[in-house]
Amino acid sequence: MKRIWKILLMLFAVCIALFSLLYTQKLAGKLAEQEKRNMEVWARATKILTYSVDYDGDDPAVSSFINEANNFCLDLVVMRNSTIPAIMTNMDGKILSYVNLDSARLANDDKYQNKKLVQMRENGGDSIVIDFSEEDKQYIYFENSTLLTQLKTFPVYQMTLISLFLLVSYLAFNASRRSEQNRVWVGLAKETAHQLGTPISSLLAWIDLFRTSEGKVDEQLIDEMEHDVRRLEMVTERFSKIGSDPVLKTENIEQVLNKAVGYLSNRVSNKVIFTVNSTKAEHPEAKVNIPLFEWVVENLCKNAIDAMDGKGSIDFVLTETRTKLYIDVYDTGKGIPSSQFKTVFKPGFTTKKRGWGLGLSLVKRIVESYHKGHIFVKASVLGKGTVFRIVLNK
Repeated sequence: MKRIWKILLMLFAVCIALFSLLYTQKLAGKLAEQEKRNMEVWARATKILTYSVDYDGDDPAVSSFINEANNFCLDLVVMRNSTIPAIMTNMDGKILSYVNLDSARLANDDKYQNKKLVQMRENGGDSIVIDFSEEDKQYIYFENSTLLTQLKTFPVYQMTLISLFLLVSYLAFNASRRSEQNRVWVGLAKETAHQLGTPISSLLAWIDLFRTSEGKVDEQLIDEMEHDVRRLEMVTERFSKIGSDPVLKTENIEQVLNKAVGYLSNRVSNKVIFTVNSTKAEHPEAKVNIPLFEWVVENLCKNAIDAMDGKGSIDFVLTETRTKLYIDVYDTGKGIPSSQFKTVFKPGFTTKKRGWGLGLSLVKRIVESYHKGHIFVKASVLGKGTVFRIVLNK
């Protein structure tokens, strides 16, 4: 549903952009026609001024009319055209006059004038002819005014600004939503840790009471109970660390993996085989927070066990560089389609009928947010298995 809305919004934005572009081009076309008519009027006014002569008669009304006509034409030629660059030439191509060139200094440069004339001939289309006679003609070449040029390029700037605004708004909205999700996530984790604290303390008290009681007590059973309660304490500690910057220490990752795998191997089917191979890493050390990193290992293993239907192998292979430690986690599960390599880490993604889809999302958060590392699907083959890679800083 979200994808459909995104597509609809994108299509709506494209329609707005096309409408703006077409409408602006329509306005630009009308303005270009108007500028051409203005240049034609300018040419006619120039022709009238060239032919005008002083009136020698005695009629003041005629004399006044001729002067007004001359002033009107002069106003059209000199004053009214203040935006359209134009150059007037004779039949031999010699420049007679010009208006509205880029600057006064450059306009007085003959080379610059001839260069502009060539550009106007190439880009301006047909010239406007002032026909005095067969032997005496003048030509006016012109190009788009600054206003028309800006109008044609306006949609580009407009769409760029709108796109930037939408991009910034989208990023701000996503950041706000992620921040809200993080607050909910952190609040839930800390509340869970708080709620677990009381029953764990009570269970420890009961264990001590059993051990000090006079009746017959199975010590092995009590030891296992205590071990599981200590495990609950560690889980509580993990939840309490969510939202806080954990203390990272340089640890032997092979030992950490063996400890986490040892705990899991006693609590899952004996049809699941775990191995930890560090032959390619002489000193498999990295900076981690042990309770949180063990949580990563457990979630990856539980996810792999589900994918293998409780039967198969999970192998940890350690390699290293001077600054990084790589942990490749191999399983013999169902595999992941390449289109889901990134999706599997998103909250809510799950292929199981039951489940919240938070396991791999939690793994990614712990590795990348708290350990400043990286985790991704390195490879996967449907029906054969998947390889997750964890990158840690040494």
